[in-house]
Amino acid sequence: MRPDEPQPGPPGVPDEPPHSATVVEGVRRVLIGKPRDLHDPNVFHKLSLMAFLAWVGLGADGLSSSSYGPDEAFRALPGHEYLAFFLAIMIAVTVGVISFCYTLVVEHFPSGGGGYVVASQLLGPVAGVVSGSALVVDYVLTITVSICSGVEAILSFLPIGWQAHKVPIDLAVLIALLVLNLRGIKESIKILLPIFMVFAVTHLLLVGYGILAHTSVMPQVLHQTRVSLQADIGKIGLVAVLLLFLRAYSLGAGTFTGIEAVSNGVQILKEPRVATAKRTMAYMALSLTFTAGGIIFCYLLWQASPADGKTMNAVLLERVFSSWTIGDWRVGVWLVIVTLISEGALLFVAAQTGFIDGPRVLANMAMDSWIPHRFANLSERLVSQNGVVVMAVAAALLMLYTKGNVAFLVVLYSINVFVTFTLTTAGMSRFWFTHRKTQRTWRRNFAVQSAGLMLCVAILTVIIYEKFVEGGWVTLFITSSFIVMCLLVKRHYSGVRDEIAQLDAVFDQLPSGEGPGGEARLNPGQPVAALLVSGYGGLGVHSLLSVQRLFPGTFKNALFLSVGTVDSGAFKGKGQLDALSSSTEKNLQRYVALARRLGINAEYRYRIATDVVEEAEHLCLEIGREYPRTVFFLGKLIFAQERFSYKFLHNDTAYAIQRRLQFSGLQTVVLPIRMRI
Repeated sequence: MRPDEPQPGPPGVPDEPPHSATVVEGVRRVLIGKPRDLHDPNVFHKLSLMAFLAWVGLGADGLSSSSYGPDEAFRALPGHEYLAFFLAIMIAVTVGVISFCYTLVVEHFPSGGGGYVVASQLLGPVAGVVSGSALVVDYVLTITVSICSGVEAILSFLPIGWQAHKVPIDLAVLIALLVLNLRGIKESIKILLPIFMVFAVTHLLLVGYGILAHTSVMPQVLHQTRVSLQADIGKIGLVAVLLLFLRAYSLGAGTFTGIEAVSNGVQILKEPRVATAKRTMAYMALSLTFTAGGIIFCYLLWQASPADGKTMNAVLLERVFSSWTIGDWRVGVWLVIVTLISEGALLFVAAQTGFIDGPRVLANMAMDSWIPHRFANLSERLVSQNGVVVMAVAAALLMLYTKGNVAFLVVLYSINVFVTFTLTTAGMSRFWFTHRKTQRTWRRNFAVQSAGLMLCVAILTVIIYEKFVEGGWVTLFITSSFIVMCLLVKRHYSGVRDEIAQLDAVFDQLPSGEGPGGEARLNPGQPVAALLVSGYGGLGVHSLLSVQRLFPGTFKNALFLSVGTVDSGAFKGKGQLDALSSSTEKNLQRYVALARRLGINAEYRYRIATDVVEEAEHLCLEIGREYPRTVFFLGKLIFAQERFSYKFLHNDTAYAIQRRLQFSGLQTVVLPIRMRI
């Protein structure tokens, strides 16, 4: 039930909130943009990504890893460079296996959530919080590593004096990406699209020409590879060769980061989402296999070797392109520069994966009460604003702590993603085995998931062993601390839920069936108690009974108000918004029915919005104009021992609304609801 067009109210009740237009708000509108219209039937179409844009936004992280993953692996093979041939094959196999594993995740968990949801539902909540925590830290590191690496690559072309300003430049790029992502995911991807395309074209040329130019000597290269392998087996033994290969393969595991991104971000894809996700995954897998596998194979073909002050890609580019000329113009030199700049700039695009998927993982964990619930909220631009800001702040702290040291950051970065990979493949392996009687393709899928699990366990074990002392312990410490924090938050919310459940006992004392019978319409000339409620439960009923107890005989009219919050759980399509609207209205109808049984005239109003405080203010101002003798009541949880952390775990919505309404001249009362914890 919605009010008619509001009429001008009495003096003292403004038609619009007095603070609706400020200088700060004006600047915010310029930077971030105007609010999205939730009631626009095309809002989901405007915000969702087709497969190509999703490949740019979610695939850039994986594709950019070809700038450092193959480099790290190849440098681990001094004197045994021929093994790069087998590394190229294993890169293709690993990308294919992990991509197929996550394609199955998308099929069976089409609502998104990726590794966190898989671990939570298939292995239990503890495994879920471990996977989610690892993903969050990994995405913070994705942002940090990508930006610092990109800045480092670009500064390599500038005078040495610029190096002193590296950290401030890192932070400036981070702030720019933060603003872009607060405007919206699609907008930020479109702005960064040209960088992605330059990278794709230049690396297609590098790998394509690098291999085709050596097709005539390919038989000799393969022959030399076989001879060198046999010689090494004869000298150091097969086991030693396998261990050497496994070490290089594992140290290059950064190549595989980002493959999981699509399964985490299914919600932002165009319908049909599963089909779009599969297509995006295919683009990502093929481009990563071609680029990373092709680059490491080109190292071998062009006999590239590490050089001081240069990346392996820089060495390869100089060997492939430096001799290209058009007349007197040395086009190859410029092509090397453009390609290296595109590698650095693409890392900025790769940071998008952290800004897109990190907040979504936080939102999923918030809805399960592992972290403060506010991380599930959306901004008026329909962005997980709290998550985006926290990811940026965490990345900034890491930049300051490490002083933008890319080598150290890459060590931190290379562990957590394989924690999630391991838990995901373990969960899906269990799923296919337990459903073997009902799934016809269980043998194939179980075999692939098991292969993926073994690969991930092997890589994770070697990475932790090799990198623990070099800084891997820092990642494990940060992730473990985050897990402990999640467990403490969950325990608090569980305690609050138990306390609220005790309030539901009041239902046993309520009249059932026909009561005194209140009217369906309110009397504008009499006092009206307007109660702001959420779902139907003990909290709202407690507020209604408290008003009657504190003001006996005063309020014969009750008006129930509610703002259905569009959070990350509700914003998945028009169907979810319709369901939210329907459930909000049904809850209000239950309150109205109860009030009428108590002999109170009752009605209801509701709105659907992302900002509860602002929308509640607008709604209450309308009610104040329609019913001048209204007193507004809000419930607020009051704890026996108030702690600083509660400010983050519970919002001050009641006090925020009270302050705004009282400033507008509306009488507002906050009713305490005592919690014994």
